[in-house]
Amino acid sequence: MTQLHGHNFLAGGLQGSEKTFTAVSPCDGSQLAGAFAMASTADVDAALTAAAAASGPFAATSGEQRAVFLERIAEEIEALGDALLERAHQETALPLARLTGERGRTVGQLRLFASMARDASWTDPRIDRAMPDRQPLPRPDLRRAKRPVGPVVVFGSSNFPLAFSVAGGDTASALCTGNPVVVKAHRAHPGTSELVASAIAKAVEACGMPAGTFSMLHGQGSVIGLALVKHPATQAVGFTGSRAAGRALCDAAAGRPDPIPVFAEMSSINPVFLLPGAVAERAETIAQGFVASMTLGVGQFCTKPGLVFAVEGSELEAFRQAVAKAVTAAPAASMLTADIRDSFAAGRDTLVGLDGTATLATAEATADTGKTEATAVVAQTDLATFLADPRYAEEVFGPASLLVTAGSVDELAKAADALEGQLTATLHGTEGDLAAAGSLVEILATKAGRLIVNGFPTGVEVCHAMQHGGPWPATSDSRFTSVGSAALERFIRPVCYQDLPEALLPDALKDANPLGLERLVNGVRGQH
Repeated sequence: MTQLHGHNFLAGGLQGSEKTFTAVSPCDGSQLAGAFAMASTADVDAALTAAAAASGPFAATSGEQRAVFLERIAEEIEALGDALLERAHQETALPLARLTGERGRTVGQLRLFASMARDASWTDPRIDRAMPDRQPLPRPDLRRAKRPVGPVVVFGSSNFPLAFSVAGGDTASALCTGNPVVVKAHRAHPGTSELVASAIAKAVEACGMPAGTFSMLHGQGSVIGLALVKHPATQAVGFTGSRAAGRALCDAAAGRPDPIPVFAEMSSINPVFLLPGAVAERAETIAQGFVASMTLGVGQFCTKPGLVFAVEGSELEAFRQAVAKAVTAAPAASMLTADIRDSFAAGRDTLVGLDGTATLATAEATADTGKTEATAVVAQTDLATFLADPRYAEEVFGPASLLVTAGSVDELAKAADALEGQLTATLHGTEGDLAAAGSLVEILATKAGRLIVNGFPTGVEVCHAMQHGGPWPATSDSRFTSVGSAALERFIRPVCYQDLPEALLPDALKDANPLGLERLVNGVRGQH
């Protein structure tokens, strides 16, 4: 196993501390090797002061330079080999196969954003040339393009120690467009975070990027997390985690003398709607897919289906029986941390203990508390009971879900209308079901960022068309995504240049179009 130094990464250097903490493995409760330095508010100031100093020079790098930098980070992560996967497994209990796939997704994201850096179409150049002879008033020369916002703070997430953490999508999309990044490492996997941070630090040095381009700090979120958000150099925040923590960061950002955006992914129960024709045609297949999705990763995906709505009737019994069979056979598995396991247990007990709730099925396996294990459960209630108590619609992070039965398809629309914002919403239906479901689809489009037909929400493709965001409380701003190439839109802003000399314009707006971009010139789109 690679030796860990435990220091914070501070603008090209390492910073220790007398106050340290260690990681505990959820696999067996053992204390893992490595003492990790708790950053101070002085470290926060040093990291962000360095990031602010690096903003101008890093923004001035070419798209090609940033592409090479992102590709080098990917190569350095791959060069860590099995040591990275083994440490991540020890710190999270996630299977090695899952972590291998997540590493592939992480380096794939970095390479996707490298291609976006080269392409430079994210600048979205628009030119309206001067019209000096226009009457009654001449028009000035107006040119608009997007540019980086400045230092971005990224909070590592617990459930994706690679793809949503130190070198995850938030970091990749911020670096792509020329923004320095300061990462708040997640306390549950500090060794994994250190290894990935070392890969980024090597890439910064190898590619000659400004030292303040990247920093990573360990510490308590209530101390350095809030300090990072409140620091005057911070211009935007990327966060994935709980609703309570996300709301605290949003409030802190809004309370600054100069409020800044927090792009937070926080809470989603990802409802699944079963239309009658689909239930009659393939109840068992849907049930098996649902339980597999619900228990994937011990239910610790932000897209886990936590609610199923269906019309009560004789056909639904086959679905219930198939769900019960699959849940009963589901194995116990370790959750990410003891705190997450305890929170799941409390949420599960609240759900199944509500008046009007019946337990549809529980896993027969016995959970080993020494290994932070949890077992699956599916509860059930009717729509009237569900609508009468808001606790039914609260997220239970882990392998639990709720079946809600309605009296008709029209009542399913009523259920959808009562939901909070979601990352996803799913419909299972036959061709005839879906043809008649237009009003339900329209409601769900106002509630969720991604609509799925005859599939399940777990599994988020990293591509250009993906939308991973939704109305509050799924995310803090439903106009943006944290997955896919459009994620970089969070960390750029438009600037209009009026009557500037050619030499002072960014390359994207120069008359010669040296970047070869497609531009909107006098309302006509083309490479001119």
